[in-house]
Amino acid sequence: MTQRVFNFNAGPAALPLIVLEQVKMEMLDFHGSGMSVLEISHRSKDFEAVIDSAVQRVRRLLGLDDSYQVLFIQGGASLQFSMVPMNLAVDRRPVDYVNTGTWSAKAIKEARTLGKEVRVVATSEEAQFTFIPEKPPINPDASYLHITSNNTIRGTQWKSFPDPGTVPLISDMSSDIFSRRFDPRPFGLIYAGAQKNMGPAGVTLVIIRQDMLERVPKELPSMLKYTTYSENKSLYNTPPSFSIYVCELVLKWIEETIGGLDRIEQMNEEKAKLLYDFIDSRQFYKATARPDSRSSMNVTFLLSDPGLEKEFLAGAAEAGLTGLKGHRSVGGFRASIYNAVTLEAVKTLVDYMRHFEKKHG
Repeated sequence: MTQRVFNFNAGPAALPLIVLEQVKMEMLDFHGSGMSVLEISHRSKDFEAVIDSAVQRVRRLLGLDDSYQVLFIQGGASLQFSMVPMNLAVDRRPVDYVNTGTWSAKAIKEARTLGKEVRVVATSEEAQFTFIPEKPPINPDASYLHITSNNTIRGTQWKSFPDPGTVPLISDMSSDIFSRRFDPRPFGLIYAGAQKNMGPAGVTLVIIRQDMLERVPKELPSMLKYTTYSENKSLYNTPPSFSIYVCELVLKWIEETIGGLDRIEQMNEEKAKLLYDFIDSRQFYKATARPDSRSSMNVTFLLSDPGLEKEFLAGAAEAGLTGLKGHRSVGGFRASIYNAVTLEAVKTLVDYMRHFEKKHG
């Protein structure tokens, strides 16, 4: 059997080993059905129990009240870049965005493609997206204010969310959902691709407040309306049932094995501090994000000698460390230390970085 590596990929990313083992165990016979979860009907009682449990676990973990609905949608977070303005932009009212990197820019582009009046109310582009803008302006006439809570490519993260007043706050939380505690009440809608902290690729979590559903235009195609999913318990058509099944297991792991968001946040902060403290104590390595905006999910860094990058990656692979290459648009390195990445993995990475520096520094 191939030895498992320490997985620092940005997404699809590491999954808890205990979850993978349960998936393996149930692959041929799901709950005594004589069928794989890949084969059972999405209309069956077995699958209904899976999706209902997933919804309730989301509610408990995030502290959602009855004013929110929990939906599972296909198309990734990238489809939400279009669905949000399609469904939630109000006539003759602009849509406001904070641009903190690649994924924010893509969301802005999609809203403009749809002909919406887009205002970029704050950006850190002039500083290569190395920080999160503080206190972006809140315009009472805005349909909503959109932010990206964590920026995987640039390694930045909102440490506290803006107070939007009466303006609904919309957030792409693909890369830090379920990694920490936050107050959901200011949010009109939250969306998150599953493949970083919640499960495998193929499903997107959407949490939408009831008053936002009242905005949905009736003339939109059925599969592009949030109301279609809310009125059909995310079962209007065949959902990505396997991905939802794994998500339910991951949510169970967070809730029952780890002990909830407060504990997972403590663990994530410990991992991030270990890695950032090591990088900051050296001249051989340099973190790319400003200290007050650094992500606890994606640690981005450079070598003092860029000519050693290929050798660094090759040595990391030999040491059983994978997924450390930075995004192709920025280069350098990125260690994605999501919920399922263990403290042991981060300690092993730091030991390797220390050894590499001793050899080349």
